[in-house]
Amino acid sequence: MSIVETAEVAVDTPQDRLRLAKDAARVTARLTSGEKADALHAIADALLAHGDEIIAANADDLARGERDGIGAGLLDRLRLDTPRVAALAEAVRQIAALPDPVGEIVRGHRMPNGVNLEQVRVPFGVVGAIYEARPNVTVDIAALALRSGNAVVLRGGSAALSSNTVLVGVMRDALEAQGIVPDAIQSVDAFGRDGAKALMHGRGFVDVLVPRGSASLIETVVTESTVPVIETGAGNVHIVLDDSAPEEWARDIVVNAKVQRPSVCNAAETVLVLRGAAERLVAPVASALQAQGVTIHGDETVRTLVEGVEPATEDDWATEYLTLDIAMRVVDSLDDALEHIRRYSTGHTESIVTTDVRNAERFLAEVDSAVVLANASTRFTDGSEFGFGAEVGISTQKLHARGPMGLPELTSTKWLGRGSGQVRV
Repeated sequence: MSIVETAEVAVDTPQDRLRLAKDAARVTARLTSGEKADALHAIADALLAHGDEIIAANADDLARGERDGIGAGLLDRLRLDTPRVAALAEAVRQIAALPDPVGEIVRGHRMPNGVNLEQVRVPFGVVGAIYEARPNVTVDIAALALRSGNAVVLRGGSAALSSNTVLVGVMRDALEAQGIVPDAIQSVDAFGRDGAKALMHGRGFVDVLVPRGSASLIETVVTESTVPVIETGAGNVHIVLDDSAPEEWARDIVVNAKVQRPSVCNAAETVLVLRGAAERLVAPVASALQAQGVTIHGDETVRTLVEGVEPATEDDWATEYLTLDIAMRVVDSLDDALEHIRRYSTGHTESIVTTDVRNAERFLAEVDSAVVLANASTRFTDGSEFGFGAEVGISTQKLHARGPMGLPELTSTKWLGRGSGQVRV
């Protein structure tokens, strides 16, 4: 829809939609937990009921993406089929079942003069999101925003325009059928770049903005926005195989982290092997990757141990491939592995494979990323896997939120004071 009418006022600019979202946020903030849960179940039902329409719109996006040559990774993120639509609906139901954070008492105490203080969670108000080729994000963020009492304004990009138009329409209709103002879910996709600019410059209307996508998109949003931004970073993700790493663990974890879904930000991009394990681990891990169609970009030691390895360049260590490519390097010690991660990591997720408890605990303590794992695949860095139902994004910043962002990360707090006539002396 290029024009939305609410309360008989024509809406034809992105700024108008921001204003409507701000008005709607006052309504969503007052919804009870049960009302929000009912609305989410209605959205889940509507997604399933309109599955064929959603998939047909998505087919238009996929065909356009193939013509435009957007790449296999983005095409995979863009794709919706019957199982993925069902998964979207199930994620919405999971969010509906999560504890409502609004009104939760964070801390509190009684002042010496008798005034009772409580710090409680409250909705941000209007949450904005700018992202690329990810129609699942359209549903995830809208559902999380609604469950946490917020309104949401979405900018999903041209690659998923047809999919997002239908998804937003389906969700808005579901809200309206529940007696909830549909303006709680808005899209500015119809306005193209002007919609994105309106979100970034929507000070006074947008309370927080979350970018998800390429490093260049995130950098643009962070540098150009005049509204608060929660930075979600690219995923140059590392796995370290130390001297004690069991071959089976090393092989299974690396293959899972790279191959299960290479186009996502928690997929492994670099494997660092300690020299003491190189002769034992490099060949079997590399062979298992190659058997899955992975191209390995390796240093000189890796190339001497494995055939068919591409020479790694300095750029490879800093690359988030999002494809069936991976960099592999042999380092002399855990110190060297940690230094490599400090230099090239984007602060997303890192993992170590080891049976040495001291090495595991040192890695967990010293690596400065949002999620740090020992003996587990990096693919677990995900809101659903963490039990959040879905995620707004994976924050790589250090203020307010870090790691997968669920419902509590979409709230702020305010202080409530209850007195009986006290005055300050």
